[in-house]
Amino acid sequence: MKYKSIFIVLSSALLLCGCGAKKKAVQPAEPKPVVPTWHTCLIQGAQATVMMGEDKLSSPVTMQTVHDSMIIISVMPVFGMEMMRVEATPTQILAIDKVHGRYARGTFADLNRQLTPSLNWDILQQICTAELPSGPDKARLVYTFGKKQIELVLSYPPRKIDVPVKMTNQRLNKYTEIDVSKFL
Repeated sequence: MKYKSIFIVLSSALLLCGCGAKKKAVQPAEPKPVVPTWHTCLIQGAQATVMMGEDKLSSPVTMQTVHDSMIIISVMPVFGMEMMRVEATPTQILAIDKVHGRYARGTFADLNRQLTPSLNWDILQQICTAELPSGPDKARLVYTFGKKQIELVLSYPPRKIDVPVKMTNQRLNKYTEIDVSKFL
């Protein structure tokens, strides 16, 4: 009887030890970068500073983006009044100078005949979304348009994603169309 109880205790101990979860040493998997999905991006109150030679102009800017579809950039230097507007799609760019009552329309290829380095839809979308999800607070771009060197410095406030944006095309009947090369 004495041996039987010792046998039961040892068997139980071995059984309990053997039933314990055995874990293999597993190397942690490399975390995959999380690519956020977003449909719209709104940046209100961005500050744009444009320098062309001795001329320097700073203005608040609003950038509205519908992912891979449309971008609207509004320049509003005086009391929220829109002075200039750029509307872009992956194939076309429309720039409206409301102060001088004129506009220019063209493709990225048309624009890049005058612009160095070249600009494409992906670069413009990165600029107008501040490289979502958490890009830098500032961006500095230097371009040459014809013979003019243009430096653009953007200061970004926090981005708002998946919020309603007002994407409306402008009526152009009150503006005069000019060639892209003469816009600046």
